[in-house]
Amino acid sequence: MSIHSLAPQDERFRAEVREFLARELTAETIREADLHQSLFPPPSISLPWQLKLLARGWLGAHWPREFGGSGLTAMQNFILDTEAGYAGAPLLAPFGLKYLGPVLIRFGTDGQRRQYLPRILSGEDYWCQGYSEPNAGSDLAGLQCAAGRDGDEYVVNGSKLWTTHAQYANWIFCLVRTDSTGRPQTGISFLLVDLRTPGVAVTPILSTTGEHEVNQVFFAGVRVPASNLVGKEGDGWTIARYLLEFERGSFIMSGLIRRKLERCQTLIRERHQPHAPESPALQANMTDMEIDLLALEAAELRCALDLEAGRTPGAEASLIKIEFSELMQRVEQLAVRALGPRSLQFSSAGSASFAEAIVGTYFNNRATTIYGGSNEIQRELIAKHLVGL
Repeated sequence: MSIHSLAPQDERFRAEVREFLARELTAETIREADLHQSLFPPPSISLPWQLKLLARGWLGAHWPREFGGSGLTAMQNFILDTEAGYAGAPLLAPFGLKYLGPVLIRFGTDGQRRQYLPRILSGEDYWCQGYSEPNAGSDLAGLQCAAGRDGDEYVVNGSKLWTTHAQYANWIFCLVRTDSTGRPQTGISFLLVDLRTPGVAVTPILSTTGEHEVNQVFFAGVRVPASNLVGKEGDGWTIARYLLEFERGSFIMSGLIRRKLERCQTLIRERHQPHAPESPALQANMTDMEIDLLALEAAELRCALDLEAGRTPGAEASLIKIEFSELMQRVEQLAVRALGPRSLQFSSAGSASFAEAIVGTYFNNRATTIYGGSNEIQRELIAKHLVGL
């Protein structure tokens, strides 16, 4: 970790985190996380680590302690996530912990909080996110998945696309259209759906490397209790914007990216002679990325301090989303470039080494600049809300 000037109490916390990681993070868990080719490892890898964090009291960042949150400061959360990423800990699926949890705390009923929040922390409920559709991606206002009220239930028809980890999840939170009149944004609501309900079907979508990370989820006459509505009918657009700020601003990715960059540097040293013609250009690229990584760390910490102060990240979260997604792609592109023709033999899922895994992650993480709102959309938000254009 490259942040060195910490207050004494934060230095003590960093030492505590490092001791915990050395004791609890096994070599097998690190290896599984390193060799997995998509961004979020499956629950078979991530949930055991989540339970260790829960037992230590370090789960639920940005959750108030009264709802089971960690109670850590913004700096402590930053230290924990950065050190864990650098050490090779699995990246926890964010859909319950980072997305739905804060939404329920802000917009949910007392009954919804009691029912869902403890089970998110324990992993008993594993959530996925139903936002994108075949004709509604970054433009969420165009979604058509409909939920019509029928007594004490909603009847849901339609589909969701690119649904990460739906094959593992037992619940999905969805944006659904409950009103087709007026402005498109005003007819959207936020609904919680049990994926075990009759009428739900999950169809896998395989990546170019054979990874099964995303899916299409179909709803055919799915009946959902009206009590599963979060907020009021028509509040979905407001809730979605709140959630997306957490999606873009709550990740601390600099530790994980630094780990990738250092492993990339090792790969280059192993496969290239110091005076080879390509070495100066590779070294220049790495220096540029080191500088950008320091900027990312500073932006992540600033965003964490905003969250601690009760301020949602706003358009500043878009800056972080752009920087971490593009920097990750640049690191992986550099590693593939260092491999040269050798990368051609590592094009299928299933890896035995970092050199093999990096090709799969290179392909899969091309999507990081698209999901969560494409980076082009993020730049428009920055231009409008930060620059005033």
